[in-house]
Amino acid sequence: MALFWFAVPGTALLLLFQYVPLLGNVIAFQDYQPFTGIMHSRWSGFDNFKIIFNGDSAFLHALVNTLELTVIQVVFVFPLPILLALLLNSLVSERVKRAIQNVLYLPHFLSWVVVVAIFQQMLGAGGLLNVFFESNGMGTWNIIGNPELFKTLLTSQVIWKDTGWATILFLAALSRVDTDLYEAAAVDGANRLRQTWHVTLPALRGLVILLLILRLGDALSVGFEQIVLQQTGMDKNTTEVLDTYVYNNGLVAGQWGVSAAVGLVKGLVGVALVLGANKIAHLLGEEGIYRK
Repeated sequence: MALFWFAVPGTALLLLFQYVPLLGNVIAFQDYQPFTGIMHSRWSGFDNFKIIFNGDSAFLHALVNTLELTVIQVVFVFPLPILLALLLNSLVSERVKRAIQNVLYLPHFLSWVVVVAIFQQMLGAGGLLNVFFESNGMGTWNIIGNPELFKTLLTSQVIWKDTGWATILFLAALSRVDTDLYEAAAVDGANRLRQTWHVTLPALRGLVILLLILRLGDALSVGFEQIVLQQTGMDKNTTEVLDTYVYNNGLVAGQWGVSAAVGLVKGLVGVALVLGANKIAHLLGEEGIYRK
């Protein structure tokens, strides 16, 4: 009973801030106006969804950019914490390992405002890199504000900020691997690489699949705050993603119903991806996010 009361505050916060706001999705089916409210706004049926199914150019650009960033982050960003955890786990000295971990964890605690400011100070038109190039007669290299490098810039910022922090779960999983397995593999003649392939990676398989499923559920959300901070003065066709599309058309342009419709469809697609990926995990013999 005591454990039940401990769970009550967290459950209440979850219901209040995660589930109750879902009721607001009703405005996706209304010509919603803030001054008239949900109860008095005119019902519009599926009119707000026409922008999705009729192929609005701005929406399609946002969708394509979102999918491209999702693929980039799943292919290039997701494996990096695993590789980094393997490298850290190979260190013999615990003191050196903890020191490196502290350095790698630090960027995670910086807000995106600070991270973007740091990158602008380093790579902007008047940043340290261009000052160095100019002082050595090498011209300037336009990185910040270059539409062609925008996705590369976003990816590098995500890697710098969150890769170190993401190693925590993998290091915890590696700490639970029985050392007798490594000793048995060594007796059988397995070198460090084969021990990693046949012992370490199988131990991480369940966790990797679980995190990948959760990542797919959030696949259409690729860093709202990070992108909004760097959109100013750039081509929206290059920088717009679904989250910023919802923000720019809802809060900024006042198309509340359209933005809610896009957000609702995005959420439903995320749920479908989680359920589909979890089904595949079951077929592979893993538990996924829930058992059969």
